[in-house]
This record gives sequence, C-alpha cells and structure tokens, in this order.
Amino acid sequence: MAKRRAAGEGNIRKRKDGRWEGRYTAGHDPDTGKAIVKNVLGKTQAEVKQKLKEAIAVSEKLDIPRSGKYTLGAWITQWFEVYSKPNLRPSTARYYKMFIDQHVVPKLGSVKLSELRPMQIQKFYNDLRTGGRVREVQKEKNPGLSGSYIRGIHTMLHTCLDAAVQEKLILSNPVNDCKPPKIERKEMKTLEPEQVQAYLKAADARGLLPMFFLELTTGLRKSELVALLWTDVNWKDRTLSVSKQAYKIDGKMTVMPPKTGNSTRKIALSEELLDMLRQQKAAFPESEYIFSSPVTGEMYHPDSVVNLHKKILKEAGLEHIRFHDLRHTFATLALQNGVDVKTVSAMLGHSSAGFTLATYTHTTTAAQHQAAAIMGNLVSTGIQEPTEAEPAIRIVGDAG
Repeated sequence: MAKRRAAGEGNIRKRKDGRWEGRYTAGHDPDTGKAIVKNVLGKTQAEVKQKLKEAIAVSEKLDIPRSGKYTLGAWITQWFEVYSKPNLRPSTARYYKMFIDQHVVPKLGSVKLSELRPMQIQKFYNDLRTGGRVREVQKEKNPGLSGSYIRGIHTMLHTCLDAAVQEKLILSNPVNDCKPPKIERKEMKTLEPEQVQAYLKAADARGLLPMFFLELTTGLRKSELVALLWTDVNWKDRTLSVSKQAYKIDGKMTVMPPKTGNSTRKIALSEELLDMLRQQKAAFPESEYIFSSPVTGEMYHPDSVVNLHKKILKEAGLEHIRFHDLRHTFATLALQNGVDVKTVSAMLGHSSAGFTLATYTHTTTAAQHQAAAIMGNLVSTGIQEPTEAEPAIRIVGDAG
C-alpha cells in the first residue's frame, strides 16, 4: 500500500502484517550527516497518528543524536570534568570523584542515559545501603554505606541529571522520583558542668588548657580550631575571627575558607580566655598558629587534636564522647544558662537560629517548660478570688 503522509506528522503507512507504522526524522548523525529515522507502531491509523505526534514533540525537545550515544557513565564523567569539578571545593570534588569511580560507574555506568529509570536508581541506593562498601576490611564490620553517604551520591546524581535535562539529553530527571535513605542521627552526648571541670583539669595537666578552654567556650569545629592564627585575635575588641578551616586534600592538609558564608564569623572572648592566650603566645612566640604541634611546630592535624581529646577524657576518668560533642556541650550549657538561641547560633556558625533550635530541641524544650512554669506562677499570683465588696468585673457606663 502506498505511503500516506499526515501534514507535520511524518510518514504513515500500513504494513503487510496489518499494523500501521509512522516514521519520522529525529535529527542527523553528527559524524555522517545521515538522517536518524525512528518509527512508531499501532493497530489503527489514528493510534499511530497520536503516537507519531507525541514522538515528534519529544524529538523536538531532545537532542536525539547526542542523547542516544550517551551512557550514564560517559555523561557523568564528562559532566564532572566540564560542569562540576571547576566549581567545586577540592574536598567536595574528591568525594564526587570517589562516588563516580567506586559506585555509579561500576553499577549503572553502562545504562543508556535515555533508558535510565527511577527504579534502577532506587535499587542502586538500596544495594548501597545493604552492601555498598568497597574496602574488604570495612565490609567485614559493616557492609552497608551510611544514609548520609548515599545522600551525597543522590545529590550528585540529581545535579548531574538536571544538567542532562538542560542539555536536552533526557526529558526529565529520574532522580526526582527516588527516595534516598534517611540520615541516622548519632546520639548527642555532652559533658555535665562538674565533668567540664574535671576535663579542663586534665587538659591543664597536659599543658593544653588554652586550646580546650577555647573549644568549650566557643564550640569551634576541629577544622576551625587547628587553623587559627594569632592574626585572628583582636586583642583590643576581645574577639576571635573564624574565617578558615583545615582540609585534607590528596594526603596533605590545606587551609581554605569555610564551605558557607555563615561559618565565617567573629566570636567574643572572655577576659579569662584572653589571659590564657597571652600566656600561650608567650610560650610559643615563633609560631603563627595559636595552637602549634610540639612535634612539627606547625598546625596541628585535626586527628591529633581528637587523639589528645581521647587521652584527656581517659585521664579525667570520663566516659568517651566524640570531640564534636564538645561543640554540643558548649551549645547545650549556653542555652541552659540563658544565652539566647540567636547568639548561640551565630557563635556556632549555623545557617539559622531555626537550625540551632532543631539541633538542640532537648535543651530548648526543657527551657520552654521552665518558662511555662515561671509564667504560670507569675500570672496565677495575680488572680484572686473575688469578694462581695470587690466584684471581679466592674462594668463602666450605663447601669441600665
């Protein structure tokens, strides 16, 4: 049967097997220049017309010649080098490279970009959660990757495939319909006030009182603590400028600006702490760092500070808590003793007071109960039983 052409809808014909076929040009091969012809099939001419219309609409939104040639592995590798890496911090770029090489490419790299579906990605996440670790030593202890690690991969994939949509390689981002695992919140532990004194006494015995007193009164991150320079101290204004962090990149420690603008901040220092810092400067006049390693004379490695923290806990006879829990200790004690949330949030370098509230709900909830009790007592003391001589309500105006 002769071909029938529907205006603007490609070519339609009835095949020998009884089905209707619609053909259309979906672009041209960039290498040969030849037309890329695709087809749709249906039982009726009307069905094929509709399918052909939809297919042509899709082809107009996609760069078919390029879309059909990319696998996820090829696209994510190119995306990383061209789009992502030049705009990432070195530490983040290192993580992305690891995500791609160790997980995405081995598991999904051969899947054509145009054929990638949400279910494939969701299964990929699930497999990572149950057995995604690569190193054999880690596999024996815990074969699955953490929720936060997988969420990092999810974020990277989402951004990568958003770029594929913008490049007209795919119509929509399949990651939009995927659910990464929830992040497991590690139990927050803090030192009690009496334990703080034991902790600082043990730190003093090691000649480390200024460092850990500063930590417990400011809540700095370990990467911020080790990067502090004497030029960050404003003796006149009694403030400390926190404007950099230490990162390990390709095996070497590097000092860089923090990831977010909120992390750059000025913190007020107590006179007691300033006295300790003056003694520290006098003891190490040659060092540019406030706290320099006695071994190298240079910046402490963050892991070295963590090890010192562990030794101090042991010598103080205290239960183990993470170094990061000293930051939690500062925030908790500050909030419990009346420092307002906005001030604590600014000192911690949080994105907002709301984030601080959510993080320290246990503390702020207790404070709210205390406030409720205070207000309840305050208001109730003003309520007295009415007497006949003094009615509870006095009506002013027409007595009627």
